Amino acid sequence: MPAKPSNTFDHKGFLATLTSRPGVYRMLDAQGGVLYVGKACNLKLRVGSYFRASGLSTKTLALVEKIAAMEVTVTNSETEALLLEQSLIKAHRPAYNIQLRDDKSYPYIFLSDQDTYPRLTFYRGSRKRKGRFFGPYPSAHATRETLQILQKVFRVRQCEDSYFKNRSRPCLQYQIERCTGPCVNLISPQDYARDVHYSTLFLQGKSNLLVRELITNMEATALSENFEKAATIRDQLIDLRRIQEQQFVANQGQDADILAAELRQPYVCVHAIYVRSGRIIGSKSHFPRFRLAETAGEVLAAFISQTYLGDTKSSSIPAEIIVPEVLEDGPGLQAALSYVAERKIKLSMRVRGHRAQWLQLAVTNARESIQSHISAKENIQERFRALQEALKLDSVPARIECFDISHTGGEGTVGACVVFDENGAVKSDYRRFNVKDITPGDDYGAMEQVLDRRFKRLAKGEAKLPDILLIDGGKGQLTQAHAMLGKFQLQDIVLLGIAKGISRRAGQETLFLREGERHREIVMVSESPALHLLQQVRDEAHRFAITGHRQRRSKARNVSTLEEIEGLGPKRRRELLRHFGGQQEVKKASAAEILKVTGISKKLAETIYEYLHSN
Repeated sequence: MPAKPSNTFDHKGFLATLTSRPGVYRMLDAQGGVLYVGKACNLKLRVGSYFRASGLSTKTLALVEKIAAMEVTVTNSETEALLLEQSLIKAHRPAYNIQLRDDKSYPYIFLSDQDTYPRLTFYRGSRKRKGRFFGPYPSAHATRETLQILQKVFRVRQCEDSYFKNRSRPCLQYQIERCTGPCVNLISPQDYARDVHYSTLFLQGKSNLLVRELITNMEATALSENFEKAATIRDQLIDLRRIQEQQFVANQGQDADILAAELRQPYVCVHAIYVRSGRIIGSKSHFPRFRLAETAGEVLAAFISQTYLGDTKSSSIPAEIIVPEVLEDGPGLQAALSYVAERKIKLSMRVRGHRAQWLQLAVTNARESIQSHISAKENIQERFRALQEALKLDSVPARIECFDISHTGGEGTVGACVVFDENGAVKSDYRRFNVKDITPGDDYGAMEQVLDRRFKRLAKGEAKLPDILLIDGGKGQLTQAHAMLGKFQLQDIVLLGIAKGISRRAGQETLFLREGERHREIVMVSESPALHLLQQVRDEAHRFAITGHRQRRSKARNVSTLEEIEGLGPKRRRELLRHFGGQQEVKKASAAEILKVTGISKKLAETIYEYLHSN
């Protein structure tokens, strides 16, 4: 039932013809863009509530003033309306609907059960591959931690298929008892299948069944006088019970997501605690944008709808979702969740016992997270205002772009661009540039190439123009940048250089502002918030550039990144690899686990961890 867009929306005429059946409504602006998508069990009553004479919030009034037209789609039930609403939100991303800003898919553990010797591996992406998926997990860390547990206890291979098929002797993982050597047939397919079965039970949360099977197998093996094999199973039982003591809580193997929301306008935080198979495997704070939110309950209802009723696979929806308050549309949400999952999903709003403790933990984390979030936002906004004063600008800058060049002796030169606005880093606008066809070590030539490639896109309107262009370098790099701005007729952009001072210490940088054809040195005290902002942006550009450089150089040289860590000689590298079984396992380890390696001091363990996780 479309209405022709116009500058003045005749809501009375529209409502007079509107049905009272369930459905979805779309609010359109004068250009036909979608402002807001909503669902209703009674379209006439719900849409009419936006046009009542009083009782509307300021944010709702602002939305209504922009309406030029409305469209509705009638559905057979409220459940159908919920599902259609989420589909339309996903397609149009309306400005006034909740936006999670995090489109990255959740990680899974993948079992390639079509192979003779199946492989367990970390997986993120489409779930169309043949095999079994376990998860989703809230973070890559939680997924890799689970994989590490499985590798220690059941020793199912996690190596790449190409590596596995080309082995002529067992690798280091076999030597340190993290694998049973299926690549060279050191274990029979039947015994290996049993280990895969045990791993599957563990991932499914059937820990009691797993323990019973292990005990039965151990006793049978001991009766047949195969005491070595019985001892191996005994060790698996000991490890499994230790893991259960450390990580499992009483929840009878149920999966649950515990959600709590905190609303402090204009900021919103939803904290989620993820329980899988009775084990808390992680948590995450989300900071969605939701302009129309007035209560935490509205935020939770919108979050649940968008998170679980969108493109989520039915198996990804937990058996129970726990929230701290009664949701106005709770029954409808529960029905829609059950419909999508094709099984009963429980939306719990009043819980006791250990679930109440989980809920309180989620509430506490939501409050702490939003406070930290607000503090960080206010801090960076204060720094932007201080930068305006320091540079004597007419207005507060809205966007800063910083460029940096990274290479080692001219090898693997990479340029990086990072972007900051008053909300902090805008990582979606970050860019890297592989620099080619220059004299090795020519930083000026590298900067010229990077800026040329960047400004070609800016001149075409393919990216936003910065208010301040920050160059990590001195007068030479600044001169190159000034020439490029002139080439593309972008002289209105403020050009600023930040160079390390004589002592090369933080707080003693030299700042140069390009004014016409000359440079003016700017002095800022070390406590200046403006200087802190420039340092933060410069450091982020340096981190982003050096990460890209390391990746490019690693591909070209194909050498271990451990060799680049200062203080880590051949002997300690050998001990590290022997202890963990490979470089990838070293990267997965915490600083505390690295410290356990012979010859590794606490300081060196922290250095190794920070270097491997600097990306």
